[in-house]
Amino acid sequence: MATGTLYTYPDNIRAFKILIAAQYSGAKVTVSPNFKLGETNKTADFLKKFPLGKVPAFEGSDGTSIFESNAISYYVANAQLRGNNDKDAALIQQFINFADNEILPSAATWVFPTYGIMQYNKQATDKAMDEIKKCLAYLNDHLLTKTYLVVEQITLADITVACNLLMLYKQVLEPAFRAPYGNVNRWFTTVINQPQFKNVVGTVQLCEKMAKFDAAKFAQLNPKKQKETKPAKEQKKKETPKKEKPKKEKKVKEEDEDDDIPKEPKKNPLAGLPQTTFDFDAFKREYSNKDTITEAIPYFWKHFDKENCSLWFCEYKYADELKRIFMSCNLVGGMLQRIEGLRKVAFGSMIIFGEDNNSSISGVWVFKGQTLGFELSEDFQVDSPSYDFKRLDPDNEDDRKLFNAYLAWEGDFGSKEVNQGKIFK
Repeated sequence: MATGTLYTYPDNIRAFKILIAAQYSGAKVTVSPNFKLGETNKTADFLKKFPLGKVPAFEGSDGTSIFESNAISYYVANAQLRGNNDKDAALIQQFINFADNEILPSAATWVFPTYGIMQYNKQATDKAMDEIKKCLAYLNDHLLTKTYLVVEQITLADITVACNLLMLYKQVLEPAFRAPYGNVNRWFTTVINQPQFKNVVGTVQLCEKMAKFDAAKFAQLNPKKQKETKPAKEQKKKETPKKEKPKKEKKVKEEDEDDDIPKEPKKNPLAGLPQTTFDFDAFKREYSNKDTITEAIPYFWKHFDKENCSLWFCEYKYADELKRIFMSCNLVGGMLQRIEGLRKVAFGSMIIFGEDNNSSISGVWVFKGQTLGFELSEDFQVDSPSYDFKRLDPDNEDDRKLFNAYLAWEGDFGSKEVNQGKIFK
């Protein structure tokens, strides 16, 4: 029987799997009380045992070191949980992979913004909801004649799938949404009410009303990404300080507040930009329909108006906080959605480099005028404070080469490897 110490942070669903498996098998697994994410896992002692510095991580009393939650769950489990024959073991592994590859990414995309962990992206969230519906529909059909997923007792398949569905059932699967999936609901409530589950996750309250993205919560949980915008905002709002209002009434209040105070019509932030000979729409058509390197880039430099337009390089400040690649893509996608008002006077190419847990974001921008486009209005500054910007010189050969590489998504990026990119056009 396995015994040892589990290193993790509180409420980690990946750790829940391990601790629940241990409850069933009787393995003696103790959660390290002194573990601090970002500190303990960066010490030399920890990295000697777990070179990637990832958690959960398990250190056996016999010196065995194991990382990756599914491997640890298997190690601390018993024969019942693992499968009593090759067929059952394969089906159990199938559902473990299904939980991690199909359910978890979409669940995170949908739920994390409601916790304030990441920015909301409507397109990504809608897609995630559709993917979760597909997963629930499959599980609902599968469980029509079954009590549990593989055999007539709980296995690692049930533990893993239930843990990955946990945040959905707690945060967003309100009664109307989950109603069509009665077999899944029956199975889930059966599983989470087993003593072995309750000893780890406690009593689970099912969602009554679908949680939504809360911008205030996001700002509170990500203070260093917001703090640089505060002085400017506070200065502009001194005369009419903004009052906090209940979320439900936000739209109405924003329209009605200060009704008795005469206001000047809101100015178009683009009104003061200079005239330019550079046709943004024409270049965007060229970029979309022609070969980037042989046609679009030469077209750009032939028509670029350096007197009335500007080039910029940007780099995301908090690369050490980026985790999954799909989250980085959502981060960039959300930014581009929120600057729709700049579309006629801007073009941008953003690249996500690297891989999960080792990635970065940077890109290049063209703006009408010599001012950084994001500074034209507070409406464009939701995401830009999280980036460092540097003006590029169109007459500098190195800057031109950098700009070209970001347009083509290929070239000299140092040791960074392109994963994927997004275009604002």
